Amino acid sequence: MSPVPPSPWNLPNAITVGRILFAPVFLYLMLVDGGADGAARWWAAVLFIVGIATDGVDGHIARSRNQVTDFGKIMDPIADKILTGAALVGLSVLGELWWWVTIVILVREWGITAMRFWLISDRVIPASIAGKIKTIAQSVAISLAMLPLWSLWGEPVHVVNAVAMAAALVLTVYSGATYVIDAVRLGAHSRSGAQEERH
Repeated sequence: MSPVPPSPWNLPNAITVGRILFAPVFLYLMLVDGGADGAARWWAAVLFIVGIATDGVDGHIARSRNQVTDFGKIMDPIADKILTGAALVGLSVLGELWWWVTIVILVREWGITAMRFWLISDRVIPASIAGKIKTIAQSVAISLAMLPLWSLWGEPVHVVNAVAMAAALVLTVYSGATYVIDAVRLGAHSRSGAQEERH
């Protein structure tokens, strides 16, 4: 008798959905005062940081409680992309981040996500160290950009934010390139193995 699959109605998936619901709320709070850096901006930053901090929590709970579901596998990375994407778009709308930076990061994130789902039935590309560091760098850079710390500590905060975002951008592009290279190599290896079997 095959084991009964876990129900999608569980705590890990609820956390994932909660992260997605955070996105429109903090985006509204970011934009509502037109960049005045008031209380709404601070609350927007807090919501983003809480949302991004739960990345990994839902996965850990799902694995420890044997509650891993197909819904969770699909929606967990999508939730992360929605959170970071909403924050980046909000920063660009406010004129605090160049649009080309937002576009490059979003194209990389959604492109690699689409590629991963396309390949998942054929082969699995393991997460790289560069990808994990990229995720941390993005979370830190966006959190710093969301927090209006310049209102407390002045112009040096903008320099720190720019350096953090530049590092996140470089790691984003680099990790995306390594993922594509790994996928191509594994694809070539799979094709050569299949040809050898036929011979």
